[in-house]
Amino acid sequence: MQLSYWEIKNWFTNVDYTVVGSGIVGLHAALRLRERFPESKILVLEKGMLPQGASTKNAGFACFGSLSEIIDDLKSHTEEEVIQLIQKRWKGLQLLRKRVGDEKLDYKPFGGYELFLKEHEATYVECLSKLPFINEILNPLFKFDVFTKEIDRFEFNGIHESVIFNPFEGQIDTGAMMQELMKQAISNDILILNQQIVTAFNDNGNYVEVALGDFSFKTKKLLFATNGFAAEITKGQVNPARAQVLITEPIPNLNIKGTFHLDKGYYYFRNIGDRILIGGGRNLDFEGEFTSEFGETELIQNRLEKVLKEVILPNQEFKIEHRWSGIMGLGITKNPIVEALSENVYCGVRLGGMGVAIGSLIGNELADLI
Repeated sequence: MQLSYWEIKNWFTNVDYTVVGSGIVGLHAALRLRERFPESKILVLEKGMLPQGASTKNAGFACFGSLSEIIDDLKSHTEEEVIQLIQKRWKGLQLLRKRVGDEKLDYKPFGGYELFLKEHEATYVECLSKLPFINEILNPLFKFDVFTKEIDRFEFNGIHESVIFNPFEGQIDTGAMMQELMKQAISNDILILNQQIVTAFNDNGNYVEVALGDFSFKTKKLLFATNGFAAEITKGQVNPARAQVLITEPIPNLNIKGTFHLDKGYYYFRNIGDRILIGGGRNLDFEGEFTSEFGETELIQNRLEKVLKEVILPNQEFKIEHRWSGIMGLGITKNPIVEALSENVYCGVRLGGMGVAIGSLIGNELADLI
């Protein structure tokens, strides 16, 4: 399609900052750039109709890691790295709540719970034994015991009697979150163009030439906020990972409220009003789920339904209303990548499945590289 003079003049001329990706990271980066450079021209390019990766597709957990996930992270990261990651996630959540507002987020501080299937005896024992230590290392950050042991009061089936409770977790409406961020971007004179795929870019020292198919334009700085789709620009340091989700129809007299983690975080569920959303199961097929292709598989969807029927809602009838998937960005470490790729090209990616928690902070850090 040939662009008109007006389109080129108003959208693609004298561009100061181009952000690729209109998710949590991209819009926070754009808004932070507007704060820092009030007179600049800021353009956001998005390859999807809506944010393509996970920003509008995640489960809406305002969390920073379950007890078993933190214990697991300590096996592959130093204690200092784990504490720093949790600190970043917690700081990111506060930034998000401040930027969007709890009312617009539909934030509900119901707390989070970790459940342990009876066959996961070793994990259960390890978590209970290391709970005091984890609380001790997190106390300087939270000034409070983050994790406590409680008796299951939700009548789940096939789990150990005790669950781990975290009062600092909450629920959000990720669609409402992204709508508000988009409204803020537009009201701050940030241009957003959807269904635009960057096919190439070249840093010429004084500017970056960006190709959108056959058309190209110049921008002073180029910022990538593409997370799960950043494998090429990071030379394989980010791997796309699909997360599958389903949601039930409304369930009468549902008494489950909160965010819930199961099997080291590989399964997670929550109520949305009187519905249950459940996602996960990536550990059933790691190889197959390391993909940037959207879609659902019978293997994982059947497992999610089985957990729903046998563990979460053993004595209730339910119907599945909808299924979907999102694409996360993972790597050999959970530390995000926020760095300059060249003199005028930057990236803020590899959110490690914690985009809601850490995305706002990474967006700010990305913008602050300039």
